[in-house]
Amino acid sequence: MTHLKDVQVIAPNFKRRLSGVTATVVRLVPVQARDIGIVATGPVLPPEVPQIPLRALITMPRSGPDGARVWHARRNLEMIAGLALKYLLGKRLRLMFTSASQRKQTGLTRWLIRRMDAIVATSDKTAAYLECPATVIMHGIDIEGFAPERDRRALRMRLGMPPDGPLIGCYGRIRAQKGTDAYVHALIRVLDRHPDAKALVMGRAVGDADTRFLEALRDDVRKAGLEGRILFMPEVPTEAMADWYAILDLYVAPQRWEGFGLTPIEAMATGCPVVATRVGAFEALVDDGTTGTLVPPDDIPALAAAIDAALGDPDRLQRWRETARQRVEDHFSLETEAQSLLAIYRKLLTQGR
Repeated sequence: MTHLKDVQVIAPNFKRRLSGVTATVVRLVPVQARDIGIVATGPVLPPEVPQIPLRALITMPRSGPDGARVWHARRNLEMIAGLALKYLLGKRLRLMFTSASQRKQTGLTRWLIRRMDAIVATSDKTAAYLECPATVIMHGIDIEGFAPERDRRALRMRLGMPPDGPLIGCYGRIRAQKGTDAYVHALIRVLDRHPDAKALVMGRAVGDADTRFLEALRDDVRKAGLEGRILFMPEVPTEAMADWYAILDLYVAPQRWEGFGLTPIEAMATGCPVVATRVGAFEALVDDGTTGTLVPPDDIPALAAAIDAALGDPDRLQRWRETARQRVEDHFSLETEAQSLLAIYRKLLTQGR
């Protein structure tokens, strides 16, 4: 149990469903808690994450061990909550916001951001959309949890997947923004040329519109006669994802729009090369021609050609596999992200005295 008197930093996560922001909080807070008194708070958080209940925000002491506490928001609602705690309830808070969005901010968002004490952007592209100075800190991942598998054939069999032949994957929310249809339609064009290859679509459709979108994709696969080769898989728990990347020969990130996008570095950390669109932070994550290849968004012919070329050159695919893991180790570890954020927390805590 975390004692409120020891809490220096609070990372709110007000969303119930799994999202990229939620995954970031769940990954980072336990790592940061080794070095600073940080907790998360929200309606649904895994037990391994240091946390306090939402109701404790109302009754917590006005000051923390350093005077002010840091409130690290990642959504508008969380910025609003921080302002309410500070100005309506009199809590001593230094307000911090991380932005991953790559679009023009709404008037409300701009107003909220101007009231923050520190701003972080997850990429240079994101920083360019902000109207105030921001520190760029790119996301990282647990490079020990996401690691190559020595016996990939055995792992495939354990997961109930075909043990032989190239295996392609695309994971995450199933909807048009994520380009799931571009991936499926590119595969329909490509798989006839690679009769031993199979592909996975793994994720969840949320809401009626996305459920209809998923069913339409299933119909397209049936009409193409590829039900046994393009496999639709249910979402798996976060802790199981590393194995599902490790069994792949190629990961595809076909997004039409993305704020940041962790899946390419999760795949590369397991030694899996990536074909990705030029959205979000993907151009900074994937070293084009070294750990995979990049294509324009919403260009199914280009996506199909890139997948086809990768599958058609096993030697190049193997070279990409050998360099993918090293790139993540060098640039995108969770520890690097955590320490960069800790430096800002400590600066804000000093200012709050």
